[in-house]
Amino acid sequence: MNKKEALAKLAKQIRKDKKCPLSKTAKNAVPGEGAANAEIMFIGVAPGKMEDITGRPFVGRAGKFLTKLMKQIGLKREDVFITSVEKFFPPDNRPPKPKEINACMPYLMQQLRIINPKIVVLLGKVAEKMKSEPILKNKKVIATAHPSAGMRFPKIGAKIKRDFQKLKALL
Repeated sequence: MNKKEALAKLAKQIRKDKKCPLSKTAKNAVPGEGAANAEIMFIGVAPGKMEDITGRPFVGRAGKFLTKLMKQIGLKREDVFITSVEKFFPPDNRPPKPKEINACMPYLMQQLRIINPKIVVLLGKVAEKMKSEPILKNKKVIATAHPSAGMRFPKIGAKIKRDFQKLKALL
């Protein structure tokens, strides 16, 4: 089975998931999307309302900002893989709870193993906690603020832009 097929099979599993408590309230699972052979993987916290509606990662306002940031350093969405720690929308857009994260973490680990990116960009505090995961040991890791925070707070937005310049230097 090639990487693309393995990711499709995993996405199907995620969509059928019943282990994560959020799977009961979410409209759609949001497994992630992008290139199966991506050298760069973006990992956010959890799907938002637009992601829940579409089943696609980072398609709301924060996603548009992320796409703009990528474009500024010469990246296209289809060249990277974009996903989140949590695969289901938390009600009222609250942060996911530890037991919800733990239910979805095996999926993320499997995605990391399948794609095996060279660079991992962690977006937001929940994703940042992954920095110490053994699977990231031999990868270049950039931890930055979540794009939604960057849109609301100019200082955070400036930090994200600096972090994306660091990412550009690694390309």
